[in-house]
Amino acid sequence: MNQVDASSFHEIGRSVRRKEDFRLLTGKGHFADDYNMPGQAWTVMVRSPHAHARIVRIDAAKARAMPGVLAVFSGADCAADGLRPFNHNAVPSTKYDMKLTGPGGGSVFVGRHMLLPADKARYFGEAVAMVVAESREQAEDAADAVAVDYEPLRFLERTEDAVVPGAPAVWDEAPNNVLVDAFFGDHAATERAFAAADHVIGHEFHVGRIMPLPLEPRAGLAHYDAASGNYTLYFSTGGPGIVRQRRQFAAALAIDQEKLRLVALDTGGNFGTKNRPYVEHALALWAARKLGRPIKYRATRHESMLTEYQGRDLATKVELAMRKDGRFLAMRAENVMNVGAHCVSLSPLAKGAGLITGSYDIPAATLRARGIFTNTVPNNVMRSSGRPEVTFAIERLIDMAAAEFGFDRIALRRQNLIRPEQFPYTNAVGSTYDSATFEANMDLGMKIADWGGYEKRRQEAAARGRLRGLGFANYIESSTGSPRERAEITVTPTGRVEVVLGTQPSGQSHETSFAQVAADLLCVPIDNVEIILGDTEVVKEGGGSHSGRSMRHAATVLSLAAPELIEQGKALAADILGVAPADVDFAAGRFVSTRANRTFDFLELAKEAQARGGVLKVVKDNEMHTPVFPNGCAVCEVEVDPATGRVHLTRYAAVDDVGRCINPMTVDGQTHGSIAHGVGEALFEQICLDPASGRPLTESFEEYGMPSSTTLPPLTTEIVEVLSPTNPLGIKSGSEGATAGAPAAIISGLVDALKDFGIRDIAMPATPLAVWQAIENAKAGSQANNKARHGSWKWRA
Repeated sequence: MNQVDASSFHEIGRSVRRKEDFRLLTGKGHFADDYNMPGQAWTVMVRSPHAHARIVRIDAAKARAMPGVLAVFSGADCAADGLRPFNHNAVPSTKYDMKLTGPGGGSVFVGRHMLLPADKARYFGEAVAMVVAESREQAEDAADAVAVDYEPLRFLERTEDAVVPGAPAVWDEAPNNVLVDAFFGDHAATERAFAAADHVIGHEFHVGRIMPLPLEPRAGLAHYDAASGNYTLYFSTGGPGIVRQRRQFAAALAIDQEKLRLVALDTGGNFGTKNRPYVEHALALWAARKLGRPIKYRATRHESMLTEYQGRDLATKVELAMRKDGRFLAMRAENVMNVGAHCVSLSPLAKGAGLITGSYDIPAATLRARGIFTNTVPNNVMRSSGRPEVTFAIERLIDMAAAEFGFDRIALRRQNLIRPEQFPYTNAVGSTYDSATFEANMDLGMKIADWGGYEKRRQEAAARGRLRGLGFANYIESSTGSPRERAEITVTPTGRVEVVLGTQPSGQSHETSFAQVAADLLCVPIDNVEIILGDTEVVKEGGGSHSGRSMRHAATVLSLAAPELIEQGKALAADILGVAPADVDFAAGRFVSTRANRTFDFLELAKEAQARGGVLKVVKDNEMHTPVFPNGCAVCEVEVDPATGRVHLTRYAAVDDVGRCINPMTVDGQTHGSIAHGVGEALFEQICLDPASGRPLTESFEEYGMPSSTTLPPLTTEIVEVLSPTNPLGIKSGSEGATAGAPAAIISGLVDALKDFGIRDIAMPATPLAVWQAIENAKAGSQANNKARHGSWKWRA
């Protein structure tokens, strides 16, 4: 795709202060819970107290008789009204996605995500009935009075238990609980390389399940207009956004999507959990029609932690074949995703599958990717979907190989990096990387981290009785996402440039960064650009914000729309000036002709268009499948108190190649947040279930650990701009990459601090207890579980 000449840009690349901040900081935002209507009723869900149980009978007589109760609905009522399961579009299907298949190469069975199940509850907290009452408090009391007779069944938490012969089936259609079993790479070439290898090292890792935990819990207000038959839902969302979710909600309700309006103007955080529809919103829309009342739902924080879609939970076996000089020859991997009870998204499995070899030139590789049903909350995309898991595996395995076979871990990486002249580079499982300068990233990362000064800091820490470690990790991301985007640009006579786009912000500063692009492409003041998002009355097409796609897709479609609008302006100016359109140029923001002494900018021309009964407006659609590959590295220093196991992050540096950077300030902010997410995964966050009942034990912030400003060190970050040849502005992505490298860099630093104990690995999260136990076990000589496994395993077909 042809690149736009950026030499005359004034806004792109500048740290413009966020246009949306004043509105948000002064309470003028429009979040899901801000919407209310006269006469609204409230809904509360009755949730399963079992992780797996047959629903025998629901007795709602007592609840229906309570004050203020308007209705109680069950799965049988949903079925009687013809409500359908959600179609989550769970299997990635863009042109360049890794193609996931079911067992034996067949189709993937994703289950039936009914709004309310009539057969059984498949995870603890799943909604099995819905209460509607005049007030939230009355609905809560009535929900407690609904009597559900359950037949408890054996439940499954872990994927390894779900595939054991005789394990209970989460879905009868998947008796062995396997929904995905796909193979990638060249099996024969990989086996030949392993047979010829001088060194082979392998290990098993589990990147555990965690919660996205946006600040705003899910909420919504549903309204039905009986006169028109139209529905409206005010809520918060993310991911593929309101255009796709409109289709999904309409299909579940069995209505024409033109009858449904979705409004999601501001979203208080997402990180992936709001990327797919929730049953509560669809049920509220349905109840609004049945009862003729607006229906409001707002999850408590406890409900959010219990039932919002979760992330990660990948078990991986990886094995690396090497020559004695350190050259990587081949890789084998087996990735197993815990999908949960309903298949909401397989993006983490597919995204990770394409990047198992990381930033390295590994000639051959084979991957088996499986998805397994369990009786846990549905697993969804989460910031950097699938990439932290595979990055962790390859980066930790390289550290282990260096330690075991006597290589310097940095030199070993440098030796095997993909070189700039190799791009575009197709890796051993078929992903084609667009552009990168991996070794230059490493040089810059080590420079800003003061790698050379580390030894002095280590000695100072030792004098204080602390163990200091230095960690490093490279990463590569992939950014694809929904391929379609639309821009509608209107220049109004009042001096506004209105830009309608189909992305869906949740804190990424779209109102500012998109305005920077539009301002430069049209040569208008940025303060005159208004970005319009989040309402299907206006937004008719677009792919939302997920997979780092929004800036790239928005800027691309704006780059295609702007020339068409300029041509419109030339034609109008020519008509006014009485010259041929070919005699009008657009230069320095003005329409000029050598045959006339009058000139116009876009805003002046819009007034002329109005006087002639016209309007300056363009609608442009674009479909772009080609992925981009943001990349970078991270350097982390840690200190460990050996007496308590407490890990303190002392320094952290990150380098991120985002392609062209539109607004460095907002990208830096995204990088800081991405690092924090990785810190949480590495050191604090863990979902724990009661082994007897399947009930989550981490139901509040009292039990669930998260990073905070007191646990993060000063962050040193640098932006690298290696332009991508795949889109007009060369944009990659700047919102997720730092998450991909953070867990590997942190655990690398921690293991480096503990290496004198013979510790070669430690599982995440590396809590003080886990670190202390590892130290004590090592002291006692119990080091077997901390060493990498060597040799080979038999590849299972």
